[in-house]
Amino acid sequence: HLVLVSSINMGLIFPAIVASLVGIAVGSFINVVVFRTQSKKVLTGRSKCMKCEEPIAAFDLIPVISYFALKGRCRKCSEVIEWQYPVIELLVGVMFGVLYARAALGFGLPSYVDASEWFLLFIRDAAMAVFLTIIFVYDFRYYYILDRFTFPAMIIALAMNLWLGAPVNSILLGGLFIGSFFAFQFLASKGKWVGGGDIRLGMLMGFLLGIEQGLVALFLSYILGAFVGIILILTKKRTLEGQVPFGTFMSVSIIITLLFGQQILAWYLGFFV
Repeated sequence: HLVLVSSINMGLIFPAIVASLVGIAVGSFINVVVFRTQSKKVLTGRSKCMKCEEPIAAFDLIPVISYFALKGRCRKCSEVIEWQYPVIELLVGVMFGVLYARAALGFGLPSYVDASEWFLLFIRDAAMAVFLTIIFVYDFRYYYILDRFTFPAMIIALAMNLWLGAPVNSILLGGLFIGSFFAFQFLASKGKWVGGGDIRLGMLMGFLLGIEQGLVALFLSYILGAFVGIILILTKKRTLEGQVPFGTFMSVSIIITLLFGQQILAWYLGFFV
């Protein structure tokens, strides 16, 4: 029994580590996407220091390692390198490893996903993690959710869910309901409460998670937003009128619901049984 358990663990640990390493590399690309999109630069071409604009050598582009080897500064001009680089690389690496292990172990698989389809589920979730991380970082830094990220994510979410056999009524109703929820706020406040990007991200939330778990993610978004907002007000980093990038909370809530949505929903419904 110990030999069997050990072989199963090794059969999971090694590919999960590989998935994490791939995630770290993808995280490095996400940083490129965010910064070059904001500065309206093409995604191709050599990486350059954002201050001196000198090309960065390949050995200084190793995710995470190069940041610490350079002590967080450009080799040429000593400009401070954004802390975002290693943080996002590590974050995406962890997410890829966790999402792989979750799918391989069959933890919290959606009811419509057959155990043999676990790798397809991982591909869907990993793709969503990439788009949601981009949306999270971009909204956190620049207070804007770009359609160039939400629309492709919606298409991929719908296509992968249909491939996996998700109930069509649930995912369509989820996208339309949650999107309409934000659209109503947008119209009622003339764009002061939420932005157009929140509407599209709400649609992505529903198309990916379906109506039931989409509502779980929506509820979590407001809880996280209120919690962080209160902390920011108490620490005097925001006022009651201050702007908070709600897309960041929506992105985090979607990832949490991807992993634990069924458990959260069952826990909540347990209060009514």
